[in-house]
Amino acid sequence: MALRAPTPTRPTLTRRVIRPIGLIIAVGVLAVCALLSVTVGAKPIPAADVWAALTDYNGSYDHDVIRSLRVPRTIIGIFVGAALGLAGALMQALTRNPLAEPGILGINSGAAAAVVVAVFVFGATGAGLVWPAFIGAAFAAVAVYALGSRGRASATPVRLALAGTALAAVLQGLIYGIIVLNDFVFDRIRFWQVGSLTGRDLDIFFQVAPFLIIGILVTLALGPSLNAMALGDDLAATLGAKIPLIRAGTAVGVILLCGAATAAAGPIWFVGLIIPHAARVITGPDQRWLLPYAAVLGAILLTAADTVGRVILPSSELEVGIITALVGAPLFIALVRSRKMAQL
Repeated sequence: MALRAPTPTRPTLTRRVIRPIGLIIAVGVLAVCALLSVTVGAKPIPAADVWAALTDYNGSYDHDVIRSLRVPRTIIGIFVGAALGLAGALMQALTRNPLAEPGILGINSGAAAAVVVAVFVFGATGAGLVWPAFIGAAFAAVAVYALGSRGRASATPVRLALAGTALAAVLQGLIYGIIVLNDFVFDRIRFWQVGSLTGRDLDIFFQVAPFLIIGILVTLALGPSLNAMALGDDLAATLGAKIPLIRAGTAVGVILLCGAATAAAGPIWFVGLIIPHAARVITGPDQRWLLPYAAVLGAILLTAADTVGRVILPSSELEVGIITALVGAPLFIALVRSRKMAQL
């Protein structure tokens, strides 16, 4: 699948210098966000105790909070944020759709609906939610593309967005119907449903980690091929691109990333939409740089949003899915109104 395809445009000297420096800075910012995520919380814990909990665990309550609560949610937040950022970039590149992201195209809702059904029918919990999430994500991806491409017209960005919105509405109705009628399901997923890192432990991370890592590696390997696809299917084929294989690899990457991320943290909206656009400001259209940036910036956004959600309310926490929705919704409206929307 690797190609010697040219980049869509030759980057300027300034951009060639800024890209690696910016990526190093972004990784540094992510490290700071991860440190704050471990240090900051509803219960104030001195930095010295945080360090001692990581290096010299003594079993105290404060040390247990650091090790069993904050460290796992920080690790999960980093991987889930990277997965959602990558999935959004991948979907926007393949569909040439600036509105594509797992939430708007209904993939998150498909995974969530399958998880709710699994809890309702089989009483699934923890690691038992992983495969239902994958199946739901795959079903939603196929259904949205089929609905968006139905008829004589092709699957335009607006048609795909409308199909995804319609399917998500139907699936949300199914989810709420089950939750309202069944107290057991409601208790199991009421916080998971809004997108949350609260209470996630390392057992869940270890269950989804292989899928997340494979999805991230597959996606990063697709960068040169996606550059060729940006030139159009005919020209890409003349350059040696295997179009069906690239599309199949992209679909596998999206399903792995979205299914694993949703199984770990619930449906989180707008990260996959706004992060690729933010990364594109720095990298331009070159997917070889855009994809790593999307991963790092997505991890930064989700980790920072989770930290802010812990301290924004004096007596409680605001779930990370609510924070990203509050930030992402206005940006989504601005993006739809922008004349630059179609310039991918």
